[in-house]
Amino acid sequence: MNVLKGFGAILAGMIFIVVSHAGTDFVLESLGIFTQPNEGFHTTWMVVTATIYRSIYTVAGGYITAALAPTPKMRYVVILGIIGVVASTLGAIATIPMKIAPIWYPMALVVLALPCVWLGGKLRTK
Repeated sequence: MNVLKGFGAILAGMIFIVVSHAGTDFVLESLGIFTQPNEGFHTTWMVVTATIYRSIYTVAGGYITAALAPTPKMRYVVILGIIGVVASTLGAIATIPMKIAPIWYPMALVVLALPCVWLGGKLRTK
């Protein structure tokens, strides 16, 4: 039963992170604040802003996972972080050759995935 609860906690964190990232991107693009995806993503303030809000949402995803996970909570948070690193790495591999954003942006998402999730988990478990 704990394995299913742990899986559910990881899934909840993942869903929150994906939906919040995509939703914020959509809103900012729809309002004309960010460029449309087909125009690329090269304005520095936009890329920095996206990195910041994605990091905050990733911390929140770790918090949610820790809140829902059975003991030991941080085990499930770290699993979520590893999934995030793998997904971000695959995203970087796919997008860097396309030159749709500065190379540091997808690399930053890879590097920040585990620490941000871990921070969220630690904030919840304290």
